[in-house]
Amino acid sequence: MSVPVPSITPEVSVVVIVHNDAGRLPRAVRSVLGQSLRRLEAIVVDDCSTDDTPRAARELAAGDPRVRLLRLPVNSGGCGAPRNAGIAAARAPYVMFLDSDDELPYHSCKSLLLAAEETGVDLVTGEVTRLFEESGTTALWYPELFGDIRLVAGLRAAPEYLLDHLSTNKLYRAAFLARHGLRFPEDLHYEDQLFTAQALTLARSFAVVPWPVYTWRLAGDPATGPSISSSRHKLRNVADRIAVARRVDAFLEESGHAGLRPAKDAKFLRHDLRLHLGDLPFRDRKWTEEFAALVAPYLAGIAPDAWETVPREQRVCQYLLLAGRLEEAAECARTLDRPRIAPRHTVRDTAGRRYWGRELPEDERAARELDITEWRLDDQPFTTGPLRHEVTRVEPAGSRLRLTLRTYDPARLLAGPVPVTAELRVAASTGSLVVPFHYEQGGEGCEPGGEGAEAPGARTARAEIDLRRVPLGPTGFRGRRHPHVVLTRQGLTRTDPLLAPAPAPSLRARIGGHLVRAGCEGHGAGRFELTWERTGALGRAEALTPGRPALRRGAHRLIRRATGPRAKALAYHELRKLPIDDKLVVFEALEGRGYADSPRYIHEELVRRGLPLRVVWSYSGDRSSFPEGVELVRRGSWEYARTVARARYWVDSHGFPVSFAKRAGTRYLQTWHGQAFKHMGFDIPELRLASPERRRQHHATVARWDALISPSEEFERTFVRANGYAGRLLRTGLPRNDVLVRWNEPEQRDRAARTRERLQIPEGRKVLLYAPTFRDGERGSGASIRVDLAGLVGAVGEEWTVVVRPHYYERFTVPRELGHAVRDGREFTDLNDLQLASDALLTDYSSVMFDYANLGRPILLYTDDYEDYRSLSRGAYYDLPDIAPGPMLATTRDLAEALGDLAGVRERWAGAYARFQERFNPLETGWSSKAVVDLFFEGSDR
Repeated sequence: MSVPVPSITPEVSVVVIVHNDAGRLPRAVRSVLGQSLRRLEAIVVDDCSTDDTPRAARELAAGDPRVRLLRLPVNSGGCGAPRNAGIAAARAPYVMFLDSDDELPYHSCKSLLLAAEETGVDLVTGEVTRLFEESGTTALWYPELFGDIRLVAGLRAAPEYLLDHLSTNKLYRAAFLARHGLRFPEDLHYEDQLFTAQALTLARSFAVVPWPVYTWRLAGDPATGPSISSSRHKLRNVADRIAVARRVDAFLEESGHAGLRPAKDAKFLRHDLRLHLGDLPFRDRKWTEEFAALVAPYLAGIAPDAWETVPREQRVCQYLLLAGRLEEAAECARTLDRPRIAPRHTVRDTAGRRYWGRELPEDERAARELDITEWRLDDQPFTTGPLRHEVTRVEPAGSRLRLTLRTYDPARLLAGPVPVTAELRVAASTGSLVVPFHYEQGGEGCEPGGEGAEAPGARTARAEIDLRRVPLGPTGFRGRRHPHVVLTRQGLTRTDPLLAPAPAPSLRARIGGHLVRAGCEGHGAGRFELTWERTGALGRAEALTPGRPALRRGAHRLIRRATGPRAKALAYHELRKLPIDDKLVVFEALEGRGYADSPRYIHEELVRRGLPLRVVWSYSGDRSSFPEGVELVRRGSWEYARTVARARYWVDSHGFPVSFAKRAGTRYLQTWHGQAFKHMGFDIPELRLASPERRRQHHATVARWDALISPSEEFERTFVRANGYAGRLLRTGLPRNDVLVRWNEPEQRDRAARTRERLQIPEGRKVLLYAPTFRDGERGSGASIRVDLAGLVGAVGEEWTVVVRPHYYERFTVPRELGHAVRDGREFTDLNDLQLASDALLTDYSSVMFDYANLGRPILLYTDDYEDYRSLSRGAYYDLPDIAPGPMLATTRDLAEALGDLAGVRERWAGAYARFQERFNPLETGWSSKAVVDLFFEGSDR
């Protein structure tokens, strides 16, 4: 069945495939019809649905002539046949694919089309955003492939794009598909992989764009059921993955591209096999045996070079699986991509090499695959070295859960004369329940095993969680939480997951208007999991049957409206009618992330003076950075709205919620969080080209400021102008820089020493602080960590310890094999701790360079992507080579050479450094906090 063909030829045909998905199909098709590119068609191919999908499709076609309908006479059972039907029906010179449960971002079609027409390539590929519907969080699909705009002259030039095996994030030239007769296989699943491998291989050239062009929605609603790609528990799907891989191998051989086989094998190990290995803890023995039997023959033919491309823990897991050591393989699977989870057992040979498991390897291959010497477990720091905490027994006792815990410590992190304080923390909606526990005497030592086998530091403990004491808030709580183990020794603290046995019995109890379950998380590391569901009126609203998802979503919307930000904004509006508290000051830094930035140092100056003010700090998560006795309020809570509404003073470094209009009697001090290198405010294209309402909102946000701290004329020329700020300027320098200017005082030297102690910097090592900024459009992708840390550690790791402090928008994990020479600096809320403790700074385009110059220590700039950053990102106010206070480096070798000759770097860059200081820090005297308090809190106009 089909509808009449519109008369206007479209520029892009989007093939939307659907089967029994009437509820979500309209959303997908509307994402096509609402594209900024108007001349397109949506070809809806119904794979013989048996629900209301045909009716939903007809309504869409009736509402827009750009929608065309096709219906297959029988269900194909996969995605290949409907996509092929769509290709045959497409009228545009370019073709895209969309699944009915996903969406296209607004500019997808136009941006891909422009890239194709400008470059003349056969296809264009772009980033995919994975949207996890249950949590609302997002993640990027292989973001390392989409860091920059690229024109790739054939797959041989960039074989890593075999990882980009989705068909839906690409725009294809229809003539290219026709010329090569490219079609999807129709007899197996994972058809994308063969089609995409063929397309990428046959393309004379293809383009890469670094922005999201496809939204892959991962449903959290059990009523929808798992998609084919998510149904990894089905062994038929395992067989199909292997069958597709074999067809790709055959295609590469037959088409004369056998040289790409190692890259394709690496892709199979890194993606296809890795997905199933991660599931091993949640599969029974029979499934695991059958899985091993399926994959073993194919793995036997994998190119030897491909084995070297996967992390060591995956190589261990692969070997254990193929060797029939299935329980150990499942144990190892929990550590994949999780370097802080330790093996249960390790063993050393007489040469000092360390291996995974209880017994020494029996042959050369086992020794090669199980060798974990490179992890240098004996050199790991307490705060980030590997530990493994497991629940071995759960005993319900009314509202209490009695847990038996086992901690494995192969790095001997818990050993030594100084005791470790241990506790479980269970977080919920309004705080955390803290449960102290103690390891049993005699619980440390070796377990039985082969000669030399170790379970060093293996300890047992017992803890009891009273579920009635978990803080759920006045409206109760619905969701999952995972108790964590928190260990402290000599002021050093670490937080680790608590693993549960899988499969584990799911324990149930009715407690305080909730149904509470305890069991094992069904994915990832398999953490111990507590799940709350409301009962009573709210529970009845949430317990709507799975067949009525729209009503359930409506109930959730009502709950959010009653308790969410909009409700609090309305309450704030009414609370403004209360009298102002003349003594109340609300402080906030880093949007509530902790006790830091200029607000911290202004607060400390107020305390020193003993002014009769009541100070309240907002927090949004961890409260550990705040000193004892400081009054706290959770950002976004009802109490936060009341406190902000009544305060005489607001002080922050980012911005109080835009929905909170400032009262006439409240005075707002904006400290901001640094000088500007990259464009800000209305100089950012996103804001400069925004709607009038969005621009008005930003104007109103800035207009709330009664005073703004200025560190330099450059700040006023850039940030102040770009935001249209016309209020009072306090030309004092930044209070947060006081301690950097006065770094040589005993108090600051002690602070640096304490920081080095917390970081466990070995005696005689120098500290390199690596603090890059985020990349627009790639927040949370890890893209800003551009330095080859492994190469750098290999070159200077015996002399330097690298402390990585990414922007708080960014993600980062210390690689397992680099833990001896790399530290994660994110536990330090105040960046000044790390700056004071460091011997040199490595950054890129971060404003930290302006602050760090106050120390007078070397600044190195790693700027391998400078041209792209300057031209493709938001733009910059300066040409970095014109103002740089230190060398701009683009390779690990150059960086290592600079670190080896810091005296020479100082000498060569002394003039540029001094000019940089004079230009950007003329007001930094070390007494900015005093000046700010004088002017804002004790001035004549207060």
